[in-house]
Amino acid sequence: MIQTLKELAEHADYSLMQTLTPDPHATEDGVDHEPREVFSGHYVPVKPTPIKDPQYIAHSKTLFAELGFTDSLVESDDFMRMFSGDLSSVPEPMSKVGWATGYALSIYGTEYYQQCPFGTGNGYGDGRAISVLEAVLEGKRWEMQLKGSGQTPYCRGADGRAVLRSSIREFLAQEHMYALGAPTSRSLSLFVSKSEQVKRPWYSEDSHSKDPDMMVSEYVAISTRVAPSFLRVGQVELFGRRARKNEHPKAMQELEQIVLHLIEREYSEQIDSNLSTTEKVLLLAHAFRSRLAFLVANWIRVGYCQGNFNSDNCAAGGFTLDYGPFGFMELFNPEYQPWTGGGKHFSFFNQPRAAYENFTQFCSAIQPLLESDEKALQKLEEMENDFSPVIQHQMEKMWASKLGLESYNAALLKELFDLMMKTYVDYTLFFRELSQIPDDIEVLKKSFYGNISEEKALEKRWSEWLETWKALINTTSANASETLSQKMKSINPKYTLREWHLVPAYQQAKMGDYSLIKELQEVMTEPYAEHSKEVEQKYYTLKPTELFNIGGISHVSCSS
Repeated sequence: MIQTLKELAEHADYSLMQTLTPDPHATEDGVDHEPREVFSGHYVPVKPTPIKDPQYIAHSKTLFAELGFTDSLVESDDFMRMFSGDLSSVPEPMSKVGWATGYALSIYGTEYYQQCPFGTGNGYGDGRAISVLEAVLEGKRWEMQLKGSGQTPYCRGADGRAVLRSSIREFLAQEHMYALGAPTSRSLSLFVSKSEQVKRPWYSEDSHSKDPDMMVSEYVAISTRVAPSFLRVGQVELFGRRARKNEHPKAMQELEQIVLHLIEREYSEQIDSNLSTTEKVLLLAHAFRSRLAFLVANWIRVGYCQGNFNSDNCAAGGFTLDYGPFGFMELFNPEYQPWTGGGKHFSFFNQPRAAYENFTQFCSAIQPLLESDEKALQKLEEMENDFSPVIQHQMEKMWASKLGLESYNAALLKELFDLMMKTYVDYTLFFRELSQIPDDIEVLKKSFYGNISEEKALEKRWSEWLETWKALINTTSANASETLSQKMKSINPKYTLREWHLVPAYQQAKMGDYSLIKELQEVMTEPYAEHSKEVEQKYYTLKPTELFNIGGISHVSCSS
């Protein structure tokens, strides 16, 4: 077990900085915090800006065990310094400089340049996220990235900080998504400054405003997220655009380098290193398509909506990357969207389409590497065209599993969605209660926001739907029914991370009380478990009516 930072340093292995090209205009010492254009190179060496007076809040015991860390490591002085942004005294061979990367922006399949302050696309990238370590631990390579660690050349004039509120949300969301079985980046640790604050727009108490209506001072925090890599579709896209436009002499070379690096970091077990670049690129597209389809099917299975699914928020490794304006759906609504700036194109049931748009941008980015091979280009086009049936297959498998069916039944699902909309049903509670294999609809009413007792026609439709469903599932004996119930409960979580549970946690944390964070962490890392009656009464309930349409609870306009 790794007990000290010095022992962790022995596992450091910086493949990205060792094999890819740094920005030729970067400084050697990493003091590079002013917004500027970055025209070439794969990364910029940057020193994080430490938060002042750091204090430990939480760490992931699950990930610590997986990485071979002792829990005591997190509160050692040198670990706290490093993961609150101070690399000045890290032991060798750890680097005293981190790195930030650039990427392009595409929104729902449309290329954008104007969000870049220079209007060129050369200033867009990791504005407040700095990677500080790559290490091979327990036979796997991991990258560790500080979020909220200060300005980089890509910060576009912002302060580079994350606040406690959003850092708590991201830390708990990553823990929760991993426990739900949805592919995701991971949480390592969370530190807060005891003295440093920044101002952010936010909502006043009980505000019904769409946008924040006040400025608040909030403590800054740094959360560390961990993944095999943080390579994004938008990152590959940046080099694809440069190669397509021949923006500099090494543009095509840099595109090939980043794609091969992506394969090595994320797909080495699936793609033979001895193959040609053309063969590798085609296998990469095929594998990424499968992962992306699987990812989105899992999002919908657990009620998660990635409110801002731009190409720069889409991990090229096929996992949930960025927990900014996200949310877990409570009241069932196919058009659920927690982010006021996201629109219907990133809404709950439109996520398969949004994934397709990101896949098309990925294919466009890698296409220049295949230009000399007509057959390869045709295969890539076929893969792009076949995305819809691939993700539809994943979705049908997912819906069948949520309903405990051996095969997908479109008519049954269509009627269910219509009933859920008309009855105002809680998504998580409904599928968990259905997993009890109820004899009648009384049990299901626990998940209804609406009262259907006086709507006899609607109640009759529910009863008929339940009878039809029960005729399709295998419950011929008590044992068969119990087996199916347990199987469905392993697919339909009992607990999801509801925003109105998060709010008290970060409000208390602002006052130095982290007990609710730890409580939520315990519950949300076992989302399929029954837990105690006390936990059930607190966390397995309908959203209070008075909290609907409240800013910062039902919707957010930014992630801070």
